[in-house]
Amino acid sequence: MSEYLRPTFAPEIYHDEHGLPIDYGSRWPGESPPAGAYSHVSNLRRFAPLHEVAEALIKWLLNTFEVIIEEDPVVATDLIQVPNDVVRAVRVVPSDFKAAPLTFVLTSFPGVYLHAGSLHDFHFPVCGCDACDDKVENLIEELEWTVRTVVSGGYYESFDPLPADWIEYRLNEPGVGMQSGRSRTEDLPKERVELARAVLPADGQWLPWQELAPDSLAADN
Repeated sequence: MSEYLRPTFAPEIYHDEHGLPIDYGSRWPGESPPAGAYSHVSNLRRFAPLHEVAEALIKWLLNTFEVIIEEDPVVATDLIQVPNDVVRAVRVVPSDFKAAPLTFVLTSFPGVYLHAGSLHDFHFPVCGCDACDDKVENLIEELEWTVRTVVSGGYYESFDPLPADWIEYRLNEPGVGMQSGRSRTEDLPKERVELARAVLPADGQWLPWQELAPDSLAADN
């Protein structure tokens, strides 16, 4: 991403109960995790870099695009489901109302919730238990990619009335990757659904964010 610099992190090695290094992301090759792994979360500290990356992304957005920043615990309510351990919430609204806003919610887990556009949240990590075996480097790349795809105009939200009433999303960066999903509108707050019907682009595609004019960048530097 132009002008974005990922924070650097000192490598940390965690050990299991036998004193062996834990290779997160490859703990259960070809086998099911033990039953206890689903209810256990070890070494929470390893997720801390997600906060630093979120902070760096917010700074990058502010310094690169025409946006309004609002930092207030109340903007955490942009999320469809608000966690009970919010430590910081920042809403970043692009100047063009046809571009999707982003809200970063940092939790004490530590993790990052990202609300994009009207009706979709992205969680980093989704769960965090030992069975999920999240590799933090992968979560960082997913967070960065999600933000990059939204601001570059590769984010879509649309309603699909058949066979049931669904709201769908798609993240698409040609040549790099695509992700999609959907939710039943009956499972979402009614007033949020009605607002989304009014503001979503007709073709479902949110526009790219407007970059700051070169003279503005020069003044900031």
